[in-house]
Amino acid sequence: MSENTCNTIVVGGGIAGLTSAVYLSRAGQKVMLIEKNKECGGLVNTFIRDGFHFDAGVRALEDAGIIFPMLKDLGIELEVVKSKVSLGIENDIIHIEDLNSLTNYRDLLKKTFPESEVEIDEVIKIIRTVMKHMDVLYGIENPVFKDLRHDREFIFKKLLPWLPRFIFTVGKINRMNIPVEEYLTTVVKNTSLRDIISQHFFKNTPTFFALSYFSLYLDYFYPKGGVGKLPEALKNKISEWGGEIKSETKIIEVMADKCLLRDQNNITYKYDNLIWAADLKTLYKITGTEGLLPKIKTVFDESKNRMLKKRGGDSVFSLFLEVDEPLESFRKIANGHFFYTPSKIGLGETHRDDLSQLLNNFYKIEKKQILSWLDKFTLFNTYEISIPGLKDPELAPPGKTGLIISFLAEYELFNKIQNAGWLNEFIPELENRVLRVISDSVYPMLKDKIITHFSFTPLSIESRIGSSEGAITGWSFQKNMPVINKIQNSDRSVLTPLPSIYQAGQWAYSPAGVPMSILTGKLAADRVLKQMKKFRKT
Repeated sequence: MSENTCNTIVVGGGIAGLTSAVYLSRAGQKVMLIEKNKECGGLVNTFIRDGFHFDAGVRALEDAGIIFPMLKDLGIELEVVKSKVSLGIENDIIHIEDLNSLTNYRDLLKKTFPESEVEIDEVIKIIRTVMKHMDVLYGIENPVFKDLRHDREFIFKKLLPWLPRFIFTVGKINRMNIPVEEYLTTVVKNTSLRDIISQHFFKNTPTFFALSYFSLYLDYFYPKGGVGKLPEALKNKISEWGGEIKSETKIIEVMADKCLLRDQNNITYKYDNLIWAADLKTLYKITGTEGLLPKIKTVFDESKNRMLKKRGGDSVFSLFLEVDEPLESFRKIANGHFFYTPSKIGLGETHRDDLSQLLNNFYKIEKKQILSWLDKFTLFNTYEISIPGLKDPELAPPGKTGLIISFLAEYELFNKIQNAGWLNEFIPELENRVLRVISDSVYPMLKDKIITHFSFTPLSIESRIGSSEGAITGWSFQKNMPVINKIQNSDRSVLTPLPSIYQAGQWAYSPAGVPMSILTGKLAADRVLKQMKKFRKT
């Protein structure tokens, strides 16, 4: 059993782990990044199949005052384009260009639901208020990525004037922390309208986070070559600064008292500091605390019990299509990032109570009942459709188009169907229904132009990324989350009960997307560097 020794080991080569590793390697630390897959990036990943480039996780990125400052700080030049968004309900589609497009969205809703004009005006008013809060929240470059000791101009001209507004805004944000479904019931009585507004959000998404989506649409950008260019750039910098990346290596044991890790090949790794940027439940499951102080063990056990009782957030089902149709045919219909709802009826209770009853009585019902539910689920759903070639024409073969059609999916349903032995039968049933709904509505050219198709399920995500319950944003939105979920406390989100162990990524903070994963990765690296500096002084 050989042993490797490092100043800091980072476990998890997603965007958070890469961020931690790049900052530590730049600081001259002896760093090893350990990733269980062959490639890094996690849910920020692009792959190629038959000449088509597909994004495996996120379809676009939003800066949020974090990504561009980080790239600038690291000296990374990433060629990007705007990832323009379209919204569609049945036969009507609008294109989001600027703030004025919110008026077009209002008009779209009023055309679809003329009986609810007053309610729609109120919703638009709330969205405008949230957008103003977002302007404050991400109004400056995040100071975590600035050299505050030397950039006095930033401190006095931007940071100090911004702080009072930020503190005031955070108070308003926290008052909008109730689930969006619950909040909308106080504003919108029309259940279908409520569904169309909210059904593409994760279950119990906090209202502020949900209704900020219009700001996010305007902030979306896309790296030329695919979203995978971002982790690729970070990986290159880690290597340039002397960091080591060890892929296809799975950590199966953490010996916290000895500062040791063990992988699947029984190789051990000695660390001074550990940043865990992988699934947080896994950390608590595989960590031994035998030699630690009783007080530390008690706190760890309490955190572990709390952590393992919670579940991951919603997952997604993604259908990938290779289509023998030129990009221009699709460009005439919508932008390359498209949220489409084929029916104004909305899901209603199909994805809530009906699904819950189906799961609770799963082994008592017949397959045909599940497939009948699937008919409604696919017809009334909202789809996120991404066409990489409309953002970068080099991402599809000449005269052809690659599409990704995604929607929220319940991990437990796929898990139960797999355990019942008919997952390989269920997946084609689901794929065919989605194809029928989309080709019968917005993209009729799909009926006879699909070369091939394949899909990723919540089980695929769990297997590849390692996230509990196949979650794509960390923890489910519920009361008493086991992690910090207030922006003003994000600096503490990287702390664990264990000495010299820090956490980062979307399992360390919630709600979390790519920007918060990057932020926690940087905060964890900062904690390590501060600790090392303190150690050297003593």
